[in-house]
Amino acid sequence: MGSNGSRGDTRVRRVPGAARAALACLPGFAAAAGLVLCAAGVDRTTTAANPAHPVAARPAVVHSAAKPRIVPRTAWIADAERDQPPPRYDDRVVAVFIHHTDSPNGYDCADAPRIIRYLYAGQTGTRDWDDIGYNFVVDRCGTVYEGRAGGVDRPVTGAHTQGFNHRTTGIAALGTFTAGVPVPQAMTDAIAALAAWKLGLSGTDPRGHVPLVSSNSLSRYRSGTKVSLPALAGHTEGYMTSCPGAALTARLPSIRQTAARLQGRR
Repeated sequence: MGSNGSRGDTRVRRVPGAARAALACLPGFAAAAGLVLCAAGVDRTTTAANPAHPVAARPAVVHSAAKPRIVPRTAWIADAERDQPPPRYDDRVVAVFIHHTDSPNGYDCADAPRIIRYLYAGQTGTRDWDDIGYNFVVDRCGTVYEGRAGGVDRPVTGAHTQGFNHRTTGIAALGTFTAGVPVPQAMTDAIAALAAWKLGLSGTDPRGHVPLVSSNSLSRYRSGTKVSLPALAGHTEGYMTSCPGAALTARLPSIRQTAARLQGRR
């Protein structure tokens, strides 16, 4: 979220139990399936000169990255979890939106689970969302936490960027990173590693642009508009907000380059 970042999240209301079944969507691909889709098989073509000996095409290079250590949701949610509808899924993740949580920066990293739990309580309580909106939260020490429920390896539909929650992942930096605020290197390194892995499952270059379709006219684009956005973007690219803060926004080019390098790209 930006300085008032909660406005940029899709506001999904919790629903009565009798209606939850209607919210279930078709399951998305697991990470292993995503890797299979990225890997190019061997095409065998028969030449006119020698039809008996098919020629194996050169496999395409697969740009994937190692999965970083991710602290499970159970480590922070404790007994605060509320009843909620089943997770929703897309077919894959082709873009990552970077946020900040607009919360204090001077925390001890051991307190990160408690802070995330407060964020969850605010979003599911005061705002009456179905779950925390971010798919992942990264603290200033570079620890990555699972946010929204549904499985870190799966393309879980988040509630982080108005109009662009489909086929995207939301990564929130725990803190406030407006102009002049130092952004910890451990945090940006962890964001890059997480984005490299998540985008690598769909073979997406973190330095490129991808086509996305706005699902909500409250975003920067009218609902149904197809736009080209950075594969690794700040929240402000999709919604009119100052999030993820000027200081973190300024670090996005280097985060993209680091993520691409982790995918083995030149």
